[in-house]
Amino acid sequence: MEQKLYIYNSLSRKKELFEPIVEGNVGMYVCGPTVYSDVHLGNVRTFLTFDIVYRYLQFLGYKVRYVRNITDVGHLVGDGDVGEDKIAKKAKLEKLEPMEIVQKYTNGFHDVMRLFNILNPSIEPTATGHIVEQIEMIQEIIQNGYAYESNGSVYFDVRKFNEKYPYGKLSGRVIDDLYTNTRELDGQDEKRDALDFAIWKQADPSHIMQWNSPWGKGFPGWHLECSVMSTKYLGKTFDIHGGGMDLKFPHHECEIAQNVGATGHEPVRYWMHGNMLTVNGRKMAKSEGNGFTPEELVTGNHKLLDKGYSPMTVRFFMLQGHYTSTLDFSNEALQAAERGYKRMTAAMKLMEKLAPSDTSDENIQAITDACYAAMNDDFNTPILISHLFEGVRIINSINDGKLKLTAPDIALLSKTMDEFFHQVLGLNIEDAGANDALTEQLMNFILEMRSNAKSNKDFVTSDLIRDSLAKLNIQIKDTKEGATWSINE
Repeated sequence: MEQKLYIYNSLSRKKELFEPIVEGNVGMYVCGPTVYSDVHLGNVRTFLTFDIVYRYLQFLGYKVRYVRNITDVGHLVGDGDVGEDKIAKKAKLEKLEPMEIVQKYTNGFHDVMRLFNILNPSIEPTATGHIVEQIEMIQEIIQNGYAYESNGSVYFDVRKFNEKYPYGKLSGRVIDDLYTNTRELDGQDEKRDALDFAIWKQADPSHIMQWNSPWGKGFPGWHLECSVMSTKYLGKTFDIHGGGMDLKFPHHECEIAQNVGATGHEPVRYWMHGNMLTVNGRKMAKSEGNGFTPEELVTGNHKLLDKGYSPMTVRFFMLQGHYTSTLDFSNEALQAAERGYKRMTAAMKLMEKLAPSDTSDENIQAITDACYAAMNDDFNTPILISHLFEGVRIINSINDGKLKLTAPDIALLSKTMDEFFHQVLGLNIEDAGANDALTEQLMNFILEMRSNAKSNKDFVTSDLIRDSLAKLNIQIKDTKEGATWSINE
């Protein structure tokens, strides 16, 4: 049966039938991390959202080219046109080369993605690897009349662009309202208009990361890199562009303007945005004291956590909320997810033991169709999980002798449960052998976090990790080759 997928398009603000530009092929771009700090759970949820999109499109038979960039330059403090590059600032604080910072936190990002079973993209380009292409796009935008040079910097002319194309259509912003709400910032005198944004910034001599350009030594604007890398690998117009809700404005709005300003083409058919995380009803943030790192969540080493939770439990929990909805973390919710996850995996282990009958008491095809329908309705993982729990009920009832299924229906139920649990939701069953491997993986992750803390001279955190593990009878030993661990019997 042909599956028709509907996606909520942030640009049109409605669900639309997904029709790729090239039949059978999908181009998808997701804004990746800025690698100057450890990954936070908001990042995990965003990349999990598009991991599900990637998995399901492949499950439906599409050939997907998934591009997820690494921002390793040009992301200014405050995301404005002034301030210090976040990576350069971190490099100065830690007395390291910028590329050491990039490599360190890129490695950490990949560790976290593996921890939560998030697939690698098809291509993972970096901003520093595409400086030439960024300069070329700036030249095209200038040639088309939508940018200007000022004191060695280049700014995008928003009002000029808005004369022909609607700036603000993705976020729903009105340009006159934007102008009214724009506060004065240092460096605004270089701009013709307060709404204009930098696509190339002149670098003063103290700026660590800088490149030669037709306008002097400088560095590209943050918004520009995604325009360049998405179109280089996916073409002037591609199917899906995703990211967190916080990127809709100004980042994605500026991307559209840059792409159209350079090529005259709308860059994206379907814009997708994931929503934020809260903790006990409050926004998750360091300033609130309620921001969990992945390491804290799996170890339980946080004042707001009653205990640690396995990566698969956390993944299962996140999938119980639709990606467009706010997701609230609490001990109660995590523990409920843990119970649900264990109930589902326990039932799936029973599948191969079920004895067939001559008749069936349930319509398994209806459950299979409902699973597809849930995912075809804008990747509705909460509804999908509810249908899988209907499968759990049937499995347990057959095992208890309360229901009967024929061999073909048992085979179909097994196939449906296995495919949607493993391939679509990306969940794994944590049996005894898997737990041993999981323990090893978690400990390597924790030791890496401790090593990073020591490198940052954050000895309070380093000692806290060691002492917390000691309370669990896990001994840490530092050697010249690195830290090792053992369990005290």
